[in-house]
Amino acid sequence: MLQLNYIRDNKQEVIDRLAVKHFNAQAIINEILDNDDQRKKYQAELDTLLAEANLLAKQTGDLFKAGKVEQANELKDKSAAIKDTTKQLQELLNKQEETVKLLLCQVPNIPSKEVPVGRTPEENVNVFQEGDIPALPDNALAHWDLAKKYDIIDFELGVKISGAGFPVYKGKGSRLQRALINFFLDEAVNAGYTEFQPPLLVNEASGFGTGQLPDKEGQMYHVGIDNLYLIPTAEVPITNLHRDIIYKAEDFPIKNAAYSQCFRREAGSYGKDVRGLNRLHQFDKVEIVQIQHPDKSYQTLDEMVEHVKGLLRKLELPFRILRLCGGDMSFSSALTYDFEVYSAAQKKWLEVSSVSNFESFQANRLKLRFKEKEGKTQLAHTLNGSALAFPRIIAALLENNQSDIGIKIPEALAKYTGYDYIN
Repeated sequence: MLQLNYIRDNKQEVIDRLAVKHFNAQAIINEILDNDDQRKKYQAELDTLLAEANLLAKQTGDLFKAGKVEQANELKDKSAAIKDTTKQLQELLNKQEETVKLLLCQVPNIPSKEVPVGRTPEENVNVFQEGDIPALPDNALAHWDLAKKYDIIDFELGVKISGAGFPVYKGKGSRLQRALINFFLDEAVNAGYTEFQPPLLVNEASGFGTGQLPDKEGQMYHVGIDNLYLIPTAEVPITNLHRDIIYKAEDFPIKNAAYSQCFRREAGSYGKDVRGLNRLHQFDKVEIVQIQHPDKSYQTLDEMVEHVKGLLRKLELPFRILRLCGGDMSFSSALTYDFEVYSAAQKKWLEVSSVSNFESFQANRLKLRFKEKEGKTQLAHTLNGSALAFPRIIAALLENNQSDIGIKIPEALAKYTGYDYIN
């Protein structure tokens, strides 16, 4: 959520920058400021009446002490009338504050000036690419066929149990999942992240804090009777660990990592590339989150990008990094880099990670603040990244490493799987 004072002080800049996200902010920014003007008016009236009430209370007490009961009772009656008016004003003020908050919640984060202008994924900018594209034989199989051939993932059984998008991993496939969990978590811990195991269900306040609510209700599974949401990413509970906390500047950076299962309805995704592991409703992922001083958050973003690069290098996968254009960015992000690996049998790039700086957008919702040494309190910056999401990593590993004798496991991962080949 953008800070109201920043909007007021930089109105035109906010409107212009949000246009990069193809969000027409003119009308809602005017509405926010008009409603905030009304809020200020109510607040001023309330403050005046409260001051008058305090003065009358003092005068009433003095009159009673002086034995002037009749005059004291007159002031007491006047105080009672003021009390009724202040109660009505407080109710109006509360409603006005809620109106301003609801309007602010509809405004996306301002994109960084580094964000490219563009509307579609095709307009994202390729900023880095590494690794050779594997040359597979003509009879190479896609990962869903390899999964069936080696009996490591059963898509039909998942449909039977739950529905499409819920695969069942088995045998060496299940062990591969476990190996990736341990590999990614060990790499995060070695990079200075503290490991957490968070809940998979969160409340509305947590979904609001990281910007999933009210923006992404259609993509989240909702447990209605308890009013809880299955997490779409560990970013939600891990970032909310820091909600309503005031840190010291010297506490930064705060580095957290977590493995979790993730759940996404993927509303509206039908008809896209949904075969096999390309798009699931339940999947596994290791997430990294940092809380950082505003002056250092973009340096931290670069460090997180390097961390993900290192993971893909160790997995020996060809990858590229895209700086997302305004039209392809999330509601909450100020700058996002997507990582894609090349899936050789499908002959296309698959997204496996997004690394983002949210600046103070999430922190404002979370009331996540810190104090400088001189005592000034301000909002922290939050960042997160997938490190990494499993399904498309597995798809690329299976497809890119297939041979006549089986599927070769990268050396860095083999010590976790306990086997060198799936065959």
